[in-house]
Amino acid sequence: MAETVTHIDDEPGTASTPPPRGRRGRRTALIASTVVVVAAVAVVGALGLGGGEDEEPSAPPRSGSLVSVTRVTLTERTTVDGQLGYGTELPLPIKAQGTVTWLPETGATVERGDELLRVDDRPVVLMYGSLPMYRSLGLTAQENEQGSDDRNSDEQQQSDGGGDGKSPNPSGSTAPGGTGTGGDPGSSRAPRELKGMDVMQFETNLAALGYTGFTVDEKFTSGTADAVKRWQKSLGVAQTGTVDVGDVIYSAGKVRIGQPGTRLGSAVGENTLTYTGTARKVTVNASAADAAWAVRGARVAVKLPNGNPVQGEVAAIGKQATAPEGGGGGGEGGGLDRPATIPVTVTIENQKAVGQLESGPVTVEYVGKEVKDALTVPVSALVALAEGGHGLETADGRFVAVKTGLFADGNVEVSGAAVREGMKVRIPE
Repeated sequence: MAETVTHIDDEPGTASTPPPRGRRGRRTALIASTVVVVAAVAVVGALGLGGGEDEEPSAPPRSGSLVSVTRVTLTERTTVDGQLGYGTELPLPIKAQGTVTWLPETGATVERGDELLRVDDRPVVLMYGSLPMYRSLGLTAQENEQGSDDRNSDEQQQSDGGGDGKSPNPSGSTAPGGTGTGGDPGSSRAPRELKGMDVMQFETNLAALGYTGFTVDEKFTSGTADAVKRWQKSLGVAQTGTVDVGDVIYSAGKVRIGQPGTRLGSAVGENTLTYTGTARKVTVNASAADAAWAVRGARVAVKLPNGNPVQGEVAAIGKQATAPEGGGGGGEGGGLDRPATIPVTVTIENQKAVGQLESGPVTVEYVGKEVKDALTVPVSALVALAEGGHGLETADGRFVAVKTGLFADGNVEVSGAAVREGMKVRIPE
């Protein structure tokens, strides 16, 4: 009975039999290897060498430089093509009648008191002003002749005995240009003084040229007539004291002579001579649908043909849109539709900055849109989010969604609940 029990206890595989020392060592080694493998996987994941799609938000960030969210005025600038020149040539309003006997050279500058041209060898002179020359100025011969006729009529009536020697004016007052009544029969009145703003405009120019002896006002007096005679003497013309309607042309300032529309020996016509201003300016044919920037007084930047930038200002905007030649019509035989344009004139205050350039292609840069106090980051800081839209990566590797606004100068306006001024965001490499 005791042997039987001993045999059972000695059978291999029973729970009470202790395992051999060699097998226990192998099991311990396997467990240790498993721990090492798990640790290695964790290290690989921590280094970013692993490849799971579901990364934790707190995972270490990718490499790249950090920038701050800044608050600035973001400005979008747009450039359009323009043409440097002196502007559109306009015909001079020449009212003198006769044959053209002298013309200035194209491009010549004419100032106050200078000759614009000669008609029947009589100079047509430039003066400054806004009123056109619409009548002759002076103690007109017509009024003097009327006074002479009245005096001759009175003398004839007295010699014929028909009348009482009084003026035909029943009120006894003096008629313009006529003789007095009830006084010295041989006395006569001075010619009537011409009045008007055009008189003041001419007298202002006459005084500016150095001819004085009269008061600059709205009355053309005998003093004015004497000054006119001295001026006429300097021009080499008859000293009548009267300025004929064709003797003077007014402009806002000095002018630059354009291309003549006639030849010497031809009769004066509507386009005998053209002119422009003397300041160089830029003309832009702006898209009529996108010309909101063209506001009078708006500041723009002009890039000259030589690459130099100068400041400009919008001075005039056309009111009539013009379709480009050859444009329009998307049907059969028609080209691509091109937008209608309106002319925009840009003046350049610093003419010296233009140098010797008189014409050429330029570019005009203007402010299209502007956002003040905008939170901005470089465009390169934007990342595409898996759920759609854009976001920013923070310094600790988190991603925050943002809404984008104006893009300009390599920066973009951003907004969102998590975006604040000064926060650091990463520009991925």
